[in-house]
Parts: sequence; structure tokens; C-alpha cells
Amino acid sequence: MTQHGFDDEEDDDFPEWVDRIKANVAGEVRRRRKEMGWSAQDLADQCERLGHPIPRNVIANMESGRRANLPLVDVIVLAAALETYPVCLIFPVGYVDQTQELPFQRLVPTWDALRRFTGEQEVPERDAGMVPDFELHARLTRTALAALEEEERARFAAKTATSRAQQEEAERRRTEYADQAISAKYNLRHLRRDIRDEGATPPDLPPALGDVDPPETDPNTTPEERL
Repeated sequence: MTQHGFDDEEDDDFPEWVDRIKANVAGEVRRRRKEMGWSAQDLADQCERLGHPIPRNVIANMESGRRANLPLVDVIVLAAALETYPVCLIFPVGYVDQTQELPFQRLVPTWDALRRFTGEQEVPERDAGMVPDFELHARLTRTALAALEEEERARFAAKTATSRAQQEEAERRRTEYADQAISAKYNLRHLRRDIRDEGATPPDLPPALGDVDPPETDPNTTPEERL
């Protein structure tokens, strides 16, 4: 359903962009708070437990539209208190049909606005920074971990095989998964090097992939030798 209190007739009739965004957040905070059966004081208490107090009267003023500003830090803590994501407060998909992404722009579907905000829907002229690299890093990490797990299962199957055919099949699968793990780890190593070359810090690696970043690497060794 569409959030009440705003019309979408002509550009000149659009509420100020800031007011619309604040209304999105306020409406979704109120909706989620009531859905959880909380009072404004309950929400204030949870914010305080999270380390960033937001008094009950501030929450009440925000929900009623009387609050003049809405700091980003408040949005982050309110989202955590309400067990959701900050972007879901700013762009409440399913509860606000249309919204504005920037001042003076026409209304767009809230779902589209959210996807552009998170980078899921690419905008050609915008720089996504390191987000694509970190997404690739996450995919390669999942691939490497899955391959290592399957390799271990195949190794166990080979040891417990009751026939030569079963053992050979298990060894074939073990080799296949081992190759997949090596390939993913090799790509991870190069990606992490590229991230560092950009002056950024790559994500932490799980213990199972600790050999992706050896303490010191001999530049004269081949990629195969490094892995």
C-alpha cells in the first residue's frame, strides 16, 4: 500500500525530498515497532542497550513528523533495534510504492530505488568503489570452502570404499574438487593483491583459507608453487 500524506501529481507539488525520506523512515519505524508489540519506550530502551540512546520523546516526535532532523547514526541504530537493515527503513519496499532518490526527481518505484542504493541495480555513470571486488571475494571464498569440504568428503569416501571402482570414483571426485579449491584460492590471492594495490584492505579470510595469504611470498615462484 502507498504511504498516506504524500501525493504524486506534478513536480511542483512534490514534498521536499528530505521530508519524504524522513517520512519513509518514520513510517517504517512505527510499523515495525507496532509489529513487534513495542511501545516507543521499549524501542528507546533497546537503542540504549545498543549503545546509542534515542529518547522516547525523540522517537515519538520522529514518528509524528515533528522531528526536524534525522541523523544517519540514528537510522543505523533504529534499524538494528528493529532487527532490520537501514536501507529497509529508508526505502520500505512493499509499504511505500514510490519514492524520490534525489531532490527534484520524479517518483520512482521504491524497489528500484533500493536496488540502486545498494548497488544491486547498476548505474553506469556511478563508481561502485570496492563493492564489486568484495562481492567477487565473497563468491570465491564460498567456492573455495565448498570445494575443500567436498574434497574432504571424497577423501573419506576413498578410504572407506568397499570396491576398487568406488575408490577410483572417489579419487576422481577428490582430484576434481581439489583443483576447484586451488583455482578459487589462486583467484582469491590475485584479487586480494589487486585490492591492496588500490590502497584498500581485503576482507578477513576464514581459517581454512589461511594459506591464501602466506606471510611472505618469493616473487620468483610460480602461481602453482605458491598454492
